[in-house]
Amino acid sequence: MTTSQDFSQQGPQDDATELSQAELSQWERFGVDTTTPHSARVYDYWLGGKTNFPPDRAMGQAIEQAVPSIKEMAKANRAFQGRAVRHLAREHGIRQFLDLGTGIPTSPNTHEIAEAVSPGTRVVYVDNDPIVLAHARALMVSSPASRTTYIHADLRKAEELFADPALTSTLDLTQPVGLLMIAVLMLIADEDDPWGRVAALRDALPAGSCIALTTPTPDFDPEAVGKVAEAARAGGMTLVPRGYDDVVRFFDGWELVEPGVAPVLAWRPDGEPPADPKAAYYWGGVAIKR
Repeated sequence: MTTSQDFSQQGPQDDATELSQAELSQWERFGVDTTTPHSARVYDYWLGGKTNFPPDRAMGQAIEQAVPSIKEMAKANRAFQGRAVRHLAREHGIRQFLDLGTGIPTSPNTHEIAEAVSPGTRVVYVDNDPIVLAHARALMVSSPASRTTYIHADLRKAEELFADPALTSTLDLTQPVGLLMIAVLMLIADEDDPWGRVAALRDALPAGSCIALTTPTPDFDPEAVGKVAEAARAGGMTLVPRGYDDVVRFFDGWELVEPGVAPVLAWRPDGEPPADPKAAYYWGGVAIKR
């Protein structure tokens, strides 16, 4: 397990639209496979980012053919994260967050959202993608009163994660923690027991802690989401959409916050409720450990 490192000064340019072979080679020196699509970079492409490569864009476009509104869905998923973090900070007094499956930085990041509510928040970001590691410095910029760090690790190894000195020196695990898993559990196949992996993470947190997660679902349009999963598999990616009952299992034993597990567009929306809450094919929810 590797703690945060700063590659941003020596890494290649972020503009993936005009990358030369030399620049691609630079990314590859950091362990980034630029020849196959990666979920974080596909997501970055949908959000209008620049840290993605031709295979990522090809995958993103293939999925967009099956679901033309996928970019708007990705933005809706991201917006849920913002609302959830603000809710945890304001309503539950959460002052420290563990953001698993961080992905490529896309402002506002978790620490920016939390600090806008309560300066002095501490955030640990976790991912196992080398390209995110190359952006760690950007993730660690925070206000003087707060603390932000990045750990290059696998969320499926809870015991190792919670023993990491970078985590234990940043978060006080005797105090409530906000655990974020936004669009990451879809990357864990059923045979790898994602529910057991999440339970191990939940069990390591004290009373008063909260969990917020989202995951794509076939419940709103089985045919379209089936095509998305098929396109991902064809590109060598694991992508497992899950139904409502399977999503509820991730919160097992914790008290769901109203409105419970809901379409991300319908979870405590800002302003007027959406005309079609199922227009984004994600379930989302927040729960608290009593």
